[in-house]
Amino acid sequence: MNPWQLLLDLLGGILAFFYSIVPEYGIAIILLTLLVGLVLFPLTYKQTKSMKAMQDIQPEVKRLQKEYKDDREELNKQLMALYQDRGVNPAAGCLPLLVQMPIWFALYRVLWQGSGIPAESDLKGVIDAANQALYVTDPATGELTATLQPGVDIAADQFSNVTFLGLNLLVRPSAAVDFGNILGSLPYVLLIAIIVVAGFYQQVQTTRRRKDDDQAEQSAQMQTMQRAMRIMPVIFGFISWNFVAGLGLYFATSNVFRIGQQAVILRTAGKRDEGGGNNGKGKEPPEDAPDEPQSAGPSENASKKRNRKRRK
Repeated sequence: MNPWQLLLDLLGGILAFFYSIVPEYGIAIILLTLLVGLVLFPLTYKQTKSMKAMQDIQPEVKRLQKEYKDDREELNKQLMALYQDRGVNPAAGCLPLLVQMPIWFALYRVLWQGSGIPAESDLKGVIDAANQALYVTDPATGELTATLQPGVDIAADQFSNVTFLGLNLLVRPSAAVDFGNILGSLPYVLLIAIIVVAGFYQQVQTTRRRKDDDQAEQSAQMQTMQRAMRIMPVIFGFISWNFVAGLGLYFATSNVFRIGQQAVILRTAGKRDEGGGNNGKGKEPPEDAPDEPQSAGPSENASKKRNRKRRK
């Protein structure tokens, strides 16, 4: 069996398992999202720590850029040495995104077409029945198309098993939003808003500066990285607008959950830095602190006490 099918079967099987425990499609998607977030927590931890460390070393990066501005090769060597010394990986910020990309593609197939969901499960029957009523089937291949059935009411009672908080999770927001029906469109608009706003807040969490003027000290590389990362929420909003709302629910839940994860990581790292100093490596004694005398033997007071005890 190929790895792609294994991933589909894994995600579909987990989703069907959660649905068998809580027969609510939206809740099953949320539980799957939380599980994926916990599995990927080590990557989230490394990414958050690395981005915080990149912020902390920006004054040193700026100093090296000024010092070696005419020697690009030496500058790169010095930067690599600095990153290695501080345990910083500039590429760590992109690692969770790269790892999750196959999961997103697989989830689209799972959440819309039911791929990978066990045929004997209750969830498979629910999704297949809803899709047959929602979408036109290609007569040549027998597969679903992205075209909704003419005149279908996506909010009808027959779709209650795949509806969550007013969202038909098998329908694209771009197809569901009707400005003639503001109330019915509102859940889909709010979903996209949550995805974008939570995504932006994730970036703010890891790039927040202690001083307003610290932005001037950031390297050009760091500023470029931040600008690129801030485009991602818009991209995810666009993707969620054009894919089924179930995938959008996954993105929204993942973003909110990750905000909580990053808050815990940053708070823990901040307390450790305050307690240990020097990035948690322990405080060094002041340079002007006098050296403490080395005691070669028992003190004079201790000897006098022992002599008094002998006389008694």
